[in-house]
This record gives sequence, structure tokens and C-alpha cells, in this order.
Amino acid sequence: MARNGEVEEEEEEEDLVATATTTGTRARTDPFLVTCKCFSVITSLAAILCIAVNVLSAVRSFKNASDIFDGIFRCYAVVIAAFVVLAETEWSFIIKFSQVLEYWAARGMLQIFVGVMTRAFPDYTRAREWIILLQNIASYLLLACGFVYLISGVLCIGFLKRARQKQAITTEQAAKDLEELERRKAELEQLLLAERV
Repeated sequence: MARNGEVEEEEEEEDLVATATTTGTRARTDPFLVTCKCFSVITSLAAILCIAVNVLSAVRSFKNASDIFDGIFRCYAVVIAAFVVLAETEWSFIIKFSQVLEYWAARGMLQIFVGVMTRAFPDYTRAREWIILLQNIASYLLLACGFVYLISGVLCIGFLKRARQKQAITTEQAAKDLEELERRKAELEQLLLAERV
């Protein structure tokens, strides 16, 4: 009778493991995190466009020697916009280096600053209207992203994102641990069978 109880317990454990592997191991993507990732990519692309526009304007300013101060201003805008792109990657080194960028409101203010820097000192000569158009597109895109980040930061959506990321990492780690336990169980069963034979 005791032997039958052990067999039933083993079968129940196998059923639980099978159920966990079919439902739990499949990583379900969180739509909220996917949306945040897409918005982060859009913000990075807007910042990269700001970098390109500011580089073009700086080269033009230095080349024509028309306005050295505008060229220097553009160089600073390039450096800060590159920092915006790095902040959007959420690379742990950058977040540790500047922990204030972990908060979305601060990140939004930095993006707004870069957008304003990109829009400042437009060149009104008719020869380069396409540069002015690119400046407007890049600056307004980054300004819009910055305002969205600022409002989201005030509404504590960044905190919600970090909590969901932590939960997703914990779930993923639990699935890996479960797979490791299953592998060990299979190895032990093979050893047990080999000993019995």
C-alpha cells in the first residue's frame, strides 16, 4: 500500500512538472514592456537624428567660419544627444553613472533640453532649407518624446516598468531553474535505472 502511495506521488509530481513546463516555460511577453521598448527605440532614433543634424550644422559652421560659437554649441548638443541614446539603452553602467536618468521625468527633461538645443540658432539662409527641415523634424520629435517621458514620469509609469521588468526577470529565472531541475531529475533517473539493471 505504501508503495502504491509513492507511485501516485511520483505521478502527481510528473504531472505538475509537465504542466509547469508546458505553461510556465513559454515566456509570455508583457505588452506593456514591449510598448516601452518600442517607445525607447523611437526616442533613440529621434536622438540619433538630432546627432546627425547637429553634426551637419557644426561642420557647416566650422567650414564656412560663419559662426564658431554655433559650431561649439552644436558639438555640445551632439555629446548630450549621444548621452540620451545611451540612456535609452538602459545599460547598467550608464544608469549607475547617472542614477537620475533611471527616473523618466529626468530623462524627459534631458530629451527636451537636447530638442531645444537642436532647434536653437536655426540657419535661415535659403541655400540650406533641407537642414532647417531636418532640424525641425529632429527637434520636435525629441521634444515630443521628452514630454511623453516627463508626463509618464510624473504618473510613475517608469516605476511600474521597473517593477514589471523585475517580475519578468524573476519569472525567467524560475523557468531556467525548473528546466535545470528537470534535467537533473532525468539524469538521476538514468543513473537509478542503470543501477537497477
